[in-house]
Amino acid sequence: MAAASFEIDQDAKGRRRVRLLGQWSLRALDNDFAELKQALQPFFSDPFTQWDLLATEQLDTAGATILLNGWEGKLDARMQVTEEQRALFTTLQGLRVPARTGSQFDWAFPLVATGELVMKFAQHLTDFVQLIGLLLLEMLYLVRRPSAFPWREFMANIYKSGVTALPVTGLLGFMIGVAMSYLMSSQLRTFGADIFIVNILGLSMIRELGPILMAILVAGRSGSAMTAQIGVMRVTEEIDALTTMGVSRILRIVLPKVLGLTFVAPFLVLWTSFWGLAGGALSANTELGLSFRFFFDYLPMVVEPVNLTLSLFKGLLFGFVVTLVACHFGLRIMPNTESLSASTTSSVVTAITSVILLDAAFAILTSGIGV
Repeated sequence: MAAASFEIDQDAKGRRRVRLLGQWSLRALDNDFAELKQALQPFFSDPFTQWDLLATEQLDTAGATILLNGWEGKLDARMQVTEEQRALFTTLQGLRVPARTGSQFDWAFPLVATGELVMKFAQHLTDFVQLIGLLLLEMLYLVRRPSAFPWREFMANIYKSGVTALPVTGLLGFMIGVAMSYLMSSQLRTFGADIFIVNILGLSMIRELGPILMAILVAGRSGSAMTAQIGVMRVTEEIDALTTMGVSRILRIVLPKVLGLTFVAPFLVLWTSFWGLAGGALSANTELGLSFRFFFDYLPMVVEPVNLTLSLFKGLLFGFVVTLVACHFGLRIMPNTESLSASTTSSVVTAITSVILLDAAFAILTSGIGV
């Protein structure tokens, strides 16, 4: 079986002619089509070169594709081919996709992209509502059969999502309190309003920053872990195994995570807010000379207790939303590593965005309460 080759001669008019010889096919193992393409490149660029394929022993789609691309998809009188070869080239011409030039602009692209986004959002919304419905059905089932409640999974999620998050939430709350108090101290000292630092710190940490800091940290820490855990179970087919054994994946996997983080989130809000106020009090004592006893004695007088209630309710809501988003994206993961990484990232981004939007809506709806 002769490998693909070619020779150059001239016709009667002195024009160069490329005669193809041998097997222009993948069956010839010695063929190096990349090298052949590079060797023929000077002749492809010459519009007067003649091509003779009559002596070719065999031509398949691999060899024909190289030639057709070199001829820019055109088959004219310069090419001498057999009827069988012409039929092959004609077929490839119908399959050939023309190259897109930089000057072309698809005016329908914005509309198509918008439609794709709308369809993806609708699909996510449908799956999200379906997940909430399945959770409600499982909770109704537990009302009838309390002994089936997954206590071990529930307590494990409280520990992993709550107890292990105490150091990082406390440290972040403390540093945010120090930074806010330090920046405000220089401004309040200018106007002789040192005492109002208690009002600002108390209201901002208890009502806003405590819940939002907790939610962002939990979304990045526990939410991503939940999505990755469910995703790995999808990749290793553990969820399919549960379904085969007749075990509800919602009851054993999703429900303990949702209830566990929702239960522990208000306590994390209290923890974060406390350390934020402690950091603010420390900075106020250093910069403004306010004692710790005065700071915490004056705090209940200027911050109404209803703000603490709102803060705990927001923590409860944020914990529920973060867990629900994490489980939603975890259950959508396909059994491959690329989907696992992409869904974990989408889970964190969506959870944080949802929390910020909910916080903004909550601030607007409760703007006249406790202020």
